[in-house]
Formats: sequence, structure tokens, C-alpha cells
Amino acid sequence: MSKLRVGVIGLGEVAQVIHLPVLESLPGRYEIAAICDLSPGLLERIGDRRRVGRRYSDHREMIADGGLDCVIVLNSDEYHADCTIAALDAGLDVLVEKPMCLSPREAREIIAARDRSGRTVMVAYMRRFAPAFTEAVAKLPELGPIRYARVHDVIGENRLIVDQTYYVDRPDDVPQEAVDEKQARRSALVKEALGDVPRELEWTYGLLCGLGSHDLSAMRELLGRPKEVSAAKMWRDGGYVVALLDYGDFVVTYETGVDRQLRYDTYIEVYGASGTMKVEYDTPYVRHFPTTLHLELTDGDSYVRSVRRPHLKDPYTYELEHFHEVVTTGTTPKTTPEDYLQDMELFVDIIRALDKRDKR
Repeated sequence: MSKLRVGVIGLGEVAQVIHLPVLESLPGRYEIAAICDLSPGLLERIGDRRRVGRRYSDHREMIADGGLDCVIVLNSDEYHADCTIAALDAGLDVLVEKPMCLSPREAREIIAARDRSGRTVMVAYMRRFAPAFTEAVAKLPELGPIRYARVHDVIGENRLIVDQTYYVDRPDDVPQEAVDEKQARRSALVKEALGDVPRELEWTYGLLCGLGSHDLSAMRELLGRPKEVSAAKMWRDGGYVVALLDYGDFVVTYETGVDRQLRYDTYIEVYGASGTMKVEYDTPYVRHFPTTLHLELTDGDSYVRSVRRPHLKDPYTYELEHFHEVVTTGTTPKTTPEDYLQDMELFVDIIRALDKRDKR
């Protein structure tokens, strides 16, 4: 098996809790060859802890120094496109955390860079690699014609769970000018995607790009793309959203929000003419918490209810195994930039539905 030398860009919460430990759990597939972050202290401490000698504050310097096969982009959303394009132009393959980027222009530029380089870009949608979800896709026809579906994702803040289960090094030495530049960049990119909308809609767009991208991406793989967003409503300054997604023969209710409950309430539920299916997720920040598949099927006089836990291996591990496979075999990843672009178009459609309602 070919081992990939990977450079990790961004050493924040998701890198520390998930990606670095998972990479180390796959020693036959990956070697962490270099790390990059704006925080000097974090670079030193994580580098020492993970025994990584090559440490950089600038992703361009890390890429230019060579010695890498691929990069994993885990830094702030505003810089995903820059890092991805720089890596592609250097001939490296890329796994980029969701959201891949914040504006349609950035998405088109990433696709153009991938095409001219001939390298791979894969978007990190780990929920779609959970065995319970892939089984749900295969078993969907058993439900009969779809009548209704619900996509639900109301969770407590990630930090509530993380702080009970893992030590995260949160640095205080990132230069203030970098923080200010990041905020200005984010505002400009969101305005580029949406145009002139109220500030709370900009915040809601961020919620959809972040948490919502998991939900809507998995929904599209399972059910396809909706014909239109029929209606949408938000409240609590855009922190909660409900949307009605029209599929022609049925409707999907999408519900999302973030609160301070110490729990993770996330599922996709599909109601068919003769069966019901529910894929239920637990927090990914505690590795190996299972994703489960609940099935209720009617066959003549028989009604059967089952709960499947296909495997305890976490979805992030499946995701990184898939990335290794597509890089080493040259196949197309399951989650492409074009796939993400469909999500971004849906985010914008939901925002337009919200904006239209506010202008009545």
C-alpha cells in the first residue's frame, strides 16, 4: 500500500480532535510530513506532540518546500480556496474540509485549478461515508415511493461536548491583524455570494455553509436535488432555520439550529409508501460513537422494525481511507467540487427564500 506524505493546514479544534489522530491511526496510508498554522505556539506544541519537524506559518512556503503528496485543508473557511488552489498548482492532491469555499467564484476557480493540474480535490463530507448512511442509500427503494422526508440538525455547541472529552489547545498568540483580516475577508466573500442582504442573513449563510452543508449534501445523495425552495423561515437572529424543499412528488422539511444543550440531535428520516427509514448521527467529536440505521417495513400483514449499527469505525476514518484510494488509484472521489457547488446553490436559494419573506 502506498503511503502518502500529507501536509496539514490549520491546527484548530477539528484537526486536534479528529484529523491528526485519524491520520496517525492509518500508518500504512499516511505520514504527517508537515504542519501549518498562524499560531507560533500551536505549531510548536502540536509539532512536538505529534513529532512533526516541518512547521510553517504560511501554507505557500510549506507547499513550495516540496516533499508532500497531498494536503488537508482545515483552516478558516475564508482561506480554503487559496490553500486548495495553491496546492493543486503545485501538483498536490487536496482534501478540503467543508465548506469547500464561501463564494461561487471561488468554487469555479478551484474546479479550474483541478482541471489544469489533473490532481484530485475531495470535499470532507464525513457523514456520507458512515456505513449506516451508505446502507440507507442502498435500501431506499425498499420503502416504496417517497411520501415525505425530514432533515433535522439541532445541536449543542460543539465545544460543550469537546471540552468534556478531549483537550484542545486553543492559542492566544494569533496576531490581531490576522483576525481582523479574516473577518473582513469573510464579509466580502459572503457579500459576493449573496449580494446586499441584511447582516443576519449573512450569518445564516454561514450556518448553512458550515453545519447545513453536512445535512443538505447527505440529503442530495439520498434523495436527489430538490426542484425548488418553496418557503423558509428563520428566527433568533438567523440562528434557527426551517425550509420546505419541493421535490415534486413529495416535500422535505429541513430544520437546523444551535443551542446550549449538551446533546447532538441529528437525523435524516424518509417516509415511503410502505416503509420508513431514519439515519441517526451522534457527535463526530467523540470518535466511534455509532451512526445507526432505523428501518420500519410493511410486507403484507407483517410489520418489521430494526436498528442497524453496521460498524463502530468512525466516518472520518472511512473518509480518509476513501481519499487515499482515489489519490492512489486515480479514481473520482465521491464528494467533488461540483458536488459541493450544488450545495452552495441550495444555500443561496434558501437565503433568497428568507430574504423574499422579509421584504413582504
